[in-house]
Amino acid sequence: QVQLVESGGGLVQSGGSLRLSCAASGRTFSRYAMGWFRQAPGKEREFVASTKWSGDNSYKGHLGDSVQGRVIISRTNAGNAVNLQMNSLKPGDTAVYYCAAGSVGGSNTADYEYWGRGTGVTVSS
Repeated sequence: QVQLVESGGGLVQSGGSLRLSCAASGRTFSRYAMGWFRQAPGKEREFVASTKWSGDNSYKGHLGDSVQGRVIISRTNAGNAVNLQMNSLKPGDTAVYYCAAGSVGGSNTADYEYWGRGTGVTVSS
């Protein structure tokens, strides 16, 4: 059974940092795209960042416009985990953050077949 389990969410003050992690199990995701989306109350799920296998034993990252310059995405555990280092957090970053994995990857939710249950991030002003 495939599982994506997020961790690292919590409450942080504006300007602070958080590191989210997502561990995948049930199959090998090393050649899959893995990424993060977020959903604030009353809003649609929004792309945050993703990494995709680039074919030369490395991954290429892609960041959403709203987090450019503030987040770093990385893959670990032979590509079966994805981490999101978030810096200079703002109240507008408050949301449930979801880990996703897919054979296509990209910035659309339809590009991902597997989803975690989410971890909450609250940024206080």
